[in-house]
Parts: sequence; C-alpha cells; structure tokens
Amino acid sequence: MATERPRKGRSKRTVPTASIRYGDGSTREFPFAQLRLRDFTESEPWRRVRSVHGKAHYSGDYASSTTGGQVVYESRLELARLLLADFDPVVCGIFAQPCRMVARIDGKVRSHVPDFLLVMDSGPVRVVNVKPASRLEDPKVVHALDWPRQLIERHGWEYEIWSGAERTLVENVRFLAAYRHPGVVPDDEVERAWQEVVDGEEMVLAERRLAGGRPPEEARPALMALLWAGRLTTDLAARPLSGECVLWRQE
Repeated sequence: MATERPRKGRSKRTVPTASIRYGDGSTREFPFAQLRLRDFTESEPWRRVRSVHGKAHYSGDYASSTTGGQVVYESRLELARLLLADFDPVVCGIFAQPCRMVARIDGKVRSHVPDFLLVMDSGPVRVVNVKPASRLEDPKVVHALDWPRQLIERHGWEYEIWSGAERTLVENVRFLAAYRHPGVVPDDEVERAWQEVVDGEEMVLAERRLAGGRPPEEARPALMALLWAGRLTTDLAARPLSGECVLWRQE
C-alpha cells in the first residue's frame, strides 16, 4: 500500500528524490527530475511483503505473464489491479513498489512508496496507487496521494489512483488468468482453435465445432487461452463468461 510520513534527519533536503533497491542488495538515490525508466532495470520492490497469520490484509506473489516473474501485492484490491495490468495488451512491464519518493512538502520532508509502475508499449510510464474508494474521503489520504501526483505528472509520467473496477470484469479476468502461461494449453490446440473460430459467433458454437465428437467443454481451454492472449475478445464487463459470449477475432 502507498505510504506517506515525515522523514527525520533530512531537514536540509530541497530536491525531490527517488530511491530504488536492486537485486544485488544495493540502493541508489536519484534526483526525481533525472529518474528514467532504465533505472528500474534489475530493481526489487522497496518493501518485502510477508503474509502474517491473523493480519487483516491479504498479500502475496503473483506469477505475471507480462514479466515472466513474481510481482508482489499487499491487498486483494492490489491483486485485482495487478490482474488487469497483466491482462492489458498495452502493458509490457510491471514493477511493484518501484521506489521510495522523498520530497519537502509544506515544510516537512515526506516519503511515499507507490504501489505499481506500469510500462506501456506505446511509450508512457504510469504510476499507480491503489486505494479503496472509502479511504479517498479522508483529507489526509487525499493529501498523501496528491503531492506524488504533482511530482509524477511534472516528470511527464502518468498517474493513476485506482479504487476498483466492475466486479464482473475482474472476475472474468481472474478466471482467464488460469490460462495465462504458455503450455497450460498445448500450442497445437490453441492454433487449431484460432484457425477455426468464426468471427462474431457465440462461444458455445465454437466449442461444439472444435470438439468434434468430444464433449464441448474439452475445447474450451484453447478459447480461454486465446481470450487471455487478446487474439480473441468478448465483452468481459457485460456478463460472466459463458457459452452466450460472442467471440471476435483480433487479427
């Protein structure tokens, strides 16, 4: 989760900075104005995430198909945003807790750890903070999230405060995530489904044709893999995935 608190012993700080931790155990501090995407190469999350029995929050590691590695999260809401980022075809990089930002705000030195940094294949970088909508009614929380926004947007990066999405969309993406890794469905089955699916047909019809004499549900995993990969699309926000969903090819 994003944090913000006064920092002691740094009363002379005048230039906003970002500190990044790396896999070799080192930490580097950059003037924020000089921070570049390449500085996050080989970086690690600023904090170590531990699951503690009895704690109210829910944390863990997510095996991302985008990064090919583990991405940490600290709440169910963060996991939901992470799932959507992993599913988004324009996201080509994900960093959790990418850095610690430090700046003098209203005479006090404050720090903040964003939840995610997303790299888009079209070029922009997006810094994301995940916060329940109810918390955004707290003026202190609003202030804690606003000064990072100003700093990030002045830097030319995008800034997002995310409080959730349509439940149907999240649950559909969560279901499709079971098919996110190569090899879960044999490649030849996926390619055969891709060659035979008809643009604009209902999923139940595609399953029957692909299954031949087999039970229709046996053809479903290949279609799910194509949906996760974005080669097929359907309206994931309108209804739970079912045979009535209309499939569209993405050439």
